[in-house]
Amino acid sequence: MTTVPIPHTDLVSSRLAYGCMRISGVWNPADLTQSHIEAGKQSLLSAWEAGYTLFDHADIYGQGTCESIHGELFKDVPSMRKEIVIATKCGIRFGGDPSPTSPGRYDFRKEYILECCDRSLKRLGIETIDIYQLHRPDLLMDPHEVAEAFDILHTSGRVRYFGVSNFKPSTLSMLQSVLEDHFLVVNQVEISLGHIDCLYDGTLDQCIEENVLPLAWSPLGGGFLGEGAEVKLDRANADRLLAIQKAVDEVAQKHGVSRTVVALAWLLKHPSKIVPIVGSTKPHNIEDAVKADSMDLDREDWYRLLIAAQGHPMP
Repeated sequence: MTTVPIPHTDLVSSRLAYGCMRISGVWNPADLTQSHIEAGKQSLLSAWEAGYTLFDHADIYGQGTCESIHGELFKDVPSMRKEIVIATKCGIRFGGDPSPTSPGRYDFRKEYILECCDRSLKRLGIETIDIYQLHRPDLLMDPHEVAEAFDILHTSGRVRYFGVSNFKPSTLSMLQSVLEDHFLVVNQVEISLGHIDCLYDGTLDQCIEENVLPLAWSPLGGGFLGEGAEVKLDRANADRLLAIQKAVDEVAQKHGVSRTVVALAWLLKHPSKIVPIVGSTKPHNIEDAVKADSMDLDREDWYRLLIAAQGHPMP
C-alpha cells in the first residue's frame, strides 16, 4: 500500500487507517470472552497483513478492552509494534464516573489526561503512544492546561505526537495557538459521502493550510456505503442516501470495483490527504478496502458523486 508521511513527524502511515473500535465485539468488559479476544487479534492481524500501518484506538472503545486486545497481540507478535503507528484518544467520561450521579461529559483537565494516558499505555503494553488525541471538545478546556499535560507526556517519553478529534477549525486554532512545542498533527472528523460538512465548514481547508492530517471516521457513512450492507436508513434522509448509493454503484460498476472502494477513493482524491479509518472486522472487507488506494477517480466521477451527496447540482 502506498504510504504518506504524517505532517511534521518521522512517522509513516498507510493511506488507509484501521479502526479498532469493534475488535472486542462487546461493549461491556464483563461480557468479554477468550473467543472475543482471539477474534479481535485476528482482525488486527488481517489489517496488518493487508498493509494498514496506522491503528486507531480510543480509551472508550470496548471500555478499554480494544486496547487490551491489541496489547495481547503485541505479546504474541512483538515485531508488529515496530511497523505500525498507534493512535489513541482520551477525554470522554461516561455517566456514573466516578459517582453514580455523575453525568456523561468531556474532561481535558491535566490530571485526567495524564491518568488516561497511563491507563492506555498499560492496556496496550507499550512505552510510547505515537499519536495521542483529545476525543471531543471539552467546552471547559483550558488550552494552557492541555499544553502542560502535552509537555509532560512528551518530555517523559509517553507520547510522540498529539492531535485532536471532532474539533472545529476555531477550536483547533485556539488550542494550537498555545502549543508552541507540540504541533497538532491530526484532526479526526466524520467525513463520507453521507456527511460532507467538512468540505464546506473550513475543516479541510484548515488541514491543508496548517498541514494537519484529516482522519475520517465513519468513511462509509455508518455502513450504508459498505458492500452488501443492510442498513436501516433514516426515513427523513432515505431518498438522499439511496441516491448516493445509486451514484456510487454506477461508478463502481463502471470501474469493476465494490461500492466500498469507490466511497473510499472519493475521500482519497481530496488534496487534504484524507486518511479513511476502516472499521470492519471481516478479513474480506479489510482487504477489499485497500483497493481504494490504487483507484484514482477522475474529476467528473468525483463531482458526480458530490452532486448526489449534496442533493443538487453545483451552483
